[in-house]
Parts: sequence; C-alpha cells; structure tokens
Amino acid sequence: MKIIVIGATGTIGSAVADALAAHHEVVCASRTGQLQVDVEDLASVERMFATVGDIDSVVSCATGTPARWRALFGPIDNLGDAQLTSLFDGVRAQIKFILAARKRVKRSIVITTGALAQIAVPGSAAVTMMAAGIEGFVKGAALDMPAGTRINAVSPPWVKETMEKMGMDSSTGMPAKVLAESYVAAVEGTMNGQILQPWST
Repeated sequence: MKIIVIGATGTIGSAVADALAAHHEVVCASRTGQLQVDVEDLASVERMFATVGDIDSVVSCATGTPARWRALFGPIDNLGDAQLTSLFDGVRAQIKFILAARKRVKRSIVITTGALAQIAVPGSAAVTMMAAGIEGFVKGAALDMPAGTRINAVSPPWVKETMEKMGMDSSTGMPAKVLAESYVAAVEGTMNGQILQPWST
C-alpha cells in the first residue's frame, strides 16, 4: 500500500513510518519536512493530498500544536472563552481533516487521540473532552465511510522517549516502537470505528 504518515518527524510518527516502511510505500509528511502539511489548515491538507496523488491509507500522528495543549491544561476555573475556542478549534480541525481524507483515501484513515480520553487526571478536563470528542466522531464516522474504506484511532499512553526528553521518570512509558505496532494493526487490519488502546492490553 501507499501510505502517508503525517507527523513523521516526531517521536511517534517516525516510529510508525519505520514500522510501515517494512512492507509498504511510505510518504512522510510533517510541518517541517520535505512534504509539508499542517493538519489544522484544511488548505494545507488538500495541497498535500493533491501533491501525493493516489493514496491507499493515511496515518496522522499529529494532534495539534503544543501551545494549544499547554493552554488547555489546568483547573476548570481557568477555562475562559479563549481556551474554549481553542478546544473547539482543535476538534473542528481534526474533523475537517477526516472529511478531507475520506474523499482521497482508498482503504483506511488512522488518527491519534490520547489515553486522557479514558483516564482523566487533574487539570485535564478540556484535553479529555477534546480527545473523547474526536474518538466519538471516529466511531460515528466509521458508519458513513465509503465502501471499502475504514477509519480508526490510536490512543497512545505516555511515550518513553518523550518522557525521557522531558526529564520524567520513563519507567512507565511505552517505547515508540511498541506503540507503532498499534498503528500498523489499524492500517493492515479489518477493524472499523475502533479506538486502539495499547496501554490497556
């Protein structure tokens, strides 16, 4: 299969691209790579698909800008209009990406959410809602996919390499190479409308 991996320069994305490249033709895309794309900019997404042409699957390891996530973490008393606008903008961007991919991809769409959708922590209310909302859309959108096209999401836990970069205790983190196996399963499998939770197995 010919597969676009978005966020391929990141920790998760590079591991996913490497894992898929063993058996597929992988096209790497990112904000700064040779094939540039911003998943929060629909025009950028459309240009990427037009540039690549025929595609079997797309895997998005991009979950939005770090600035958005930082702004959304914190007590719910801090959630003002700016934070709520950012939250809904993040959900809207992911939905627009899925709708654009639906028209271009022949076989499967895989997006990234996060374990906070199922396991909230103090200060995560907004991020938990965003991840859970996207997962809900995936489940419903799966029922409206064109014949032969599937959509699934992977919900990563803390990634070991990311924790190490942040100076955290990484003993509970999942290596990116192990996490990548869930993305490969989503691309190559037959499931549709599923949220793969590698941390729960």
